[in-house]
Amino acid sequence: MIFNVIKDIQLDHVATAVENWEDAWPTVVGVLGGKWKSGGFNLGFAPAQLSFANDMRIEVLMPSDVEHNDFLRRFLDHSGPGPHHLTFKVHDIEAALDEVRSAGFEPTGVSIGNPWWKEAFIHPKQALGVVVQIAQSAGSWFVPPPKGVPMPKEGVNSELLWVGHAVSDINRGLELFRDLLGGTELASGSCDDGSSNWIELSWKGPGRIRLIAKNPDSEVKSPVEDWLKGRSGRICHLAFGVQDLQSSEGLHESGLPGMPDGAQVLGVSEALNLPVIIVRAKGN
Repeated sequence: MIFNVIKDIQLDHVATAVENWEDAWPTVVGVLGGKWKSGGFNLGFAPAQLSFANDMRIEVLMPSDVEHNDFLRRFLDHSGPGPHHLTFKVHDIEAALDEVRSAGFEPTGVSIGNPWWKEAFIHPKQALGVVVQIAQSAGSWFVPPPKGVPMPKEGVNSELLWVGHAVSDINRGLELFRDLLGGTELASGSCDDGSSNWIELSWKGPGRIRLIAKNPDSEVKSPVEDWLKGRSGRICHLAFGVQDLQSSEGLHESGLPGMPDGAQVLGVSEALNLPVIIVRAKGN
């Protein structure tokens, strides 16, 4: 396999599937201050992108017009609500796909006929448990929010710091996200008991991925093993930085690998189906 870094690439957003947008609003808007960026209704799915203070985004996907395209309906029926894909934006998708194939991956869903939006995917069986979307866009656009989409309360805001991605083999994770998809190693460390290691990768925008894996030299059982349950990889949390958390009710120390001192668990979001959303109080 030849791993050549895809040029001019950045992590654009993380997407999660829900039954209804409204299921995500209490956490994503009410607690974390996500603001509507764009979205609408397409064949099979309705995306709602919300941005945070550092301009990193979550895309909340719900089924729409499933009789014409049922891919998201099938995903929800099989896996339930939860993380669906990571989107990387490139300037030249055809050159990017050449590098993907050279690295031994076979792109699926290749659609490059629309000059405004071109896309392709790496299947989760090859991409360590998550769909990787590679896209080329002719520009950005704003779509006014549909009726009923809330705005965050004044003073409620946060930064989406990183996407936590548990992997069974951190070297395979680095091959995909660093050597091919262009992430730069920003930081690394181990959890207190030495059972897990983590490496944080960054892109030129605000996007960050923190790869977390069992420490192969440790005999201590890693929580990563329980989360993966034999999978090659799985998104395990979203980490947010908060200047002034409005309420600390229900928070407790994270106890998770790859977390900074003082990180706290906001709780399990049933809508996002992530076991935790991590909150870090910046400067406190």
